Amino acid sequence: MPDFLEALWVTVQATIAGFAVAIVLGLFLALGRRSDHRALRWPFSFFIEFVRSTPLLIQLYFLFYALPTISWLPESVRVLDPLPALIIGLGIHYATYCSEAYRAGIDSVPKGQWEASTAMNLPRRTTWGRVILPQAIPNVLPALGNYLVAGFKDAPLGSSIQVTGVLFFAKTISSRTFRPVETYTLVGIGFLAVSIPAAFLIRRLERRIAYERT
Repeated sequence: MPDFLEALWVTVQATIAGFAVAIVLGLFLALGRRSDHRALRWPFSFFIEFVRSTPLLIQLYFLFYALPTISWLPESVRVLDPLPALIIGLGIHYATYCSEAYRAGIDSVPKGQWEASTAMNLPRRTTWGRVILPQAIPNVLPALGNYLVAGFKDAPLGSSIQVTGVLFFAKTISSRTFRPVETYTLVGIGFLAVSIPAAFLIRRLERRIAYERT
């Protein structure tokens, strides 16, 4: 049990850190995709679609196994430890999904808000920071919460790059004891113990947002 709890904590840490990267990078990608300049908008759009269309497992393999072979990159960039590689992989992968949620939230802001900002001659930074984003982000919080839960369920893929999380624990213990049923059942219970409270909090958040808007 102590080994299992330690492995579960590694998985939770990776999920939280990766999601922190995702929500920040996702907003940056969403704003880049909405750029008025085609030369800037297209690379963002291509990056988002490319990452969303490729499996997270392949992206983790690239970060951990392929990136170190690119000799022209600085060693501090191309050589990653297992846990940082998982955090970066989760962050980049889910940032593309978060960016689409942000984009939908921004599109949900009434057109009159944009027109009022233009009529008041507000600077672009003020328009985004004080008018648009404060209205858009609450709309996407439930979706972001769902991505957090999804990221937690994808974090065990880190075992493929030597992250000592719950799946690594399960493989090690089951091969040592030859009792996979008990081991993987314990892992499933651990996921439920974390995912169900997180899903409950997300539902509470959805109801609170709906209440504040009525």
